[in-house]
Amino acid sequence: MAQHQFQTEVSRLLHLIIHSLYSNREIFLRELISNASDALDKLKYLTVAEDAYKSISFEPRIDIAFNKDAKTLTVSDNGIGMNGTDLEESLGTIARSGTKAFLEKLSADAKKDSNLIGQFGVGFYSAFMAADRIEVLSRKAGEEKTWQWSSEGQDSYDIEEAPGTADRKEQGTTVILHLTEEGLEYANRWTIEDIVKRYSNHVAFPIFLTYDEKEYDDKGKEKGSKTKTDRINSGQAIWCRSKQDLKEEDYIEFYKGISYGDDAPLHYVHTKAEGTLEYSTLFYIPSKAPFDMYNVDYKPGVKLYVKRVFITDDDKELMPPYLRFIRGVIDSEDLPLNVSREILQQNKILMNIKNASVKKLLGEFKSLADAASASGENKKKWETFIVNFNRPLKEGLYQDYANREALQDLVRFKSTAVEGWTSFADYLTRMKGDQKNIYYITGGDEKTLRASPLLEAYKAKDLEVLIMDDEIDDIVIPSLHSYHRELPGTDGKMETKHWDLKAVNRAGADEELGEKQDKQAEKEAKPVIEKIKKALGDRVKDVKLSRRLHDSPSCIVADENDPSMQMAQMLKAMGQAEMPDIKPILEVNGEHPIVLSLKNTGDEERIADIAGVLLDQALLVEGIKLKDPANFVRRLNRLLSA
Repeated sequence: MAQHQFQTEVSRLLHLIIHSLYSNREIFLRELISNASDALDKLKYLTVAEDAYKSISFEPRIDIAFNKDAKTLTVSDNGIGMNGTDLEESLGTIARSGTKAFLEKLSADAKKDSNLIGQFGVGFYSAFMAADRIEVLSRKAGEEKTWQWSSEGQDSYDIEEAPGTADRKEQGTTVILHLTEEGLEYANRWTIEDIVKRYSNHVAFPIFLTYDEKEYDDKGKEKGSKTKTDRINSGQAIWCRSKQDLKEEDYIEFYKGISYGDDAPLHYVHTKAEGTLEYSTLFYIPSKAPFDMYNVDYKPGVKLYVKRVFITDDDKELMPPYLRFIRGVIDSEDLPLNVSREILQQNKILMNIKNASVKKLLGEFKSLADAASASGENKKKWETFIVNFNRPLKEGLYQDYANREALQDLVRFKSTAVEGWTSFADYLTRMKGDQKNIYYITGGDEKTLRASPLLEAYKAKDLEVLIMDDEIDDIVIPSLHSYHRELPGTDGKMETKHWDLKAVNRAGADEELGEKQDKQAEKEAKPVIEKIKKALGDRVKDVKLSRRLHDSPSCIVADENDPSMQMAQMLKAMGQAEMPDIKPILEVNGEHPIVLSLKNTGDEERIADIAGVLLDQALLVEGIKLKDPANFVRRLNRLLSA
């Protein structure tokens, strides 16, 4: 027997499971059944795709049995199985890099925490919520030895070749749980059936329960017991069934099974295509964003089947990255069963299914948006969707040129004109008759942007500005250049009209604020502008008299050809070492007392202090970190004490 130490993360996880996560203990059975189903899926695929396994004949099944007297619960499958090395890699470590994220997500809410277990791929260990010792007997397909893994869920586990009588006659895995006193409630036929029906009824393989049923004579006296084995799940792939035969509860229960949680989906769409291509899809929109949605190594949410045979659940090619939050199934009748991952990436059939599925999903999103115009649940549903998935949809504007038109009508923004969310199309309905552009402002957070002095003149002119506080807005929105849609022309015919998108924190976006700068005002301000420009030197690209400002003394804007200051900061944070030092354009309010005070002074130190404060406060208002805050404080103190 060889004793091994658990990986550090596993030890911490086990401690939390054993001592904290009790409120939803029953999920352990769902997790063990899910693991068994995966093992059957893998062997089923290999028996049709790889010559080395085609000689294996097996009827895939999952068996559950319990012994109340011995305090055991057993879950078995005849799937791919594991050898000693597999047991060590699978049950001694947690391979997914999301483990630390899982541990960080744990909170005082035990039910919420237990729902995270399956999402992070650590479901096997949940069995320690009901057991104080677990044994695993497994024989890998094509091999002769059976191996045994055992642990009490502390710091270590044992692996050894299984002794004689424990040797399996076929491939597969048996998990034996030695139940705690609290866990004994699961050594019960009705409890097991209820859990399987709620969580695992959709599993495509038969699940059998073996139990003892008491027998009675004609007088009602117990005369013994009879061992029975019943199938306790329906086992039919839900996506292959007719929509007319399914109830909403069926869809919800299937979703809970594949999402490893208790939350109902926000929305689902079930499609069966027949014709040139034959395939079925069942997609779900989660009610909240997946925990790893913004991780580089996110877990894809869509599984691929071919003729009901599971192929992969780890292929990021099944959905474009911006739809990575979608959960569900694609089942093709046309792909070959032995399709490889490399082939999938270039397969025209799958590409056509993917393109059709994306269009279908975007159409569903639009239907949700259209229904939201009514009050009540539809509006709440759409707002939930936007709060959770607006940002990835914006990524689609940058990534998916073919569907950009549909996406630009789905994304939503905050606004200076209305409460809540609004769209480009809604913005058009509120535009002034002679307005040429759609205005927006990007930056760190909504509160800061709403307080920006850059908005002062737009508010005074009653020009609506869209508030864009997502980090990616600075990248995505400029790539659009304009918003366009078909509208009736003067002759009644439909024509495409365009509105340029103008960032108010960029030079050149102030053309609709009025006539060109007054020549006399420019002439009077020129000496002050020159003083400020000289004092700031190479800290700025230029200094200009502003027509955006009413109350504030200064603001910064980016040159039309430069990235914004916020984007420059973001790119540097992402490790863009070659990023040049972006210099802002400083605009000053020629009528503000601080600026006017420079008119009649020749004190170069005072000019330098005022110019520096005008620039630094403009940067701070836009949420930009100062390079030298101590110098800003010194300048400010000198001015206050003067």
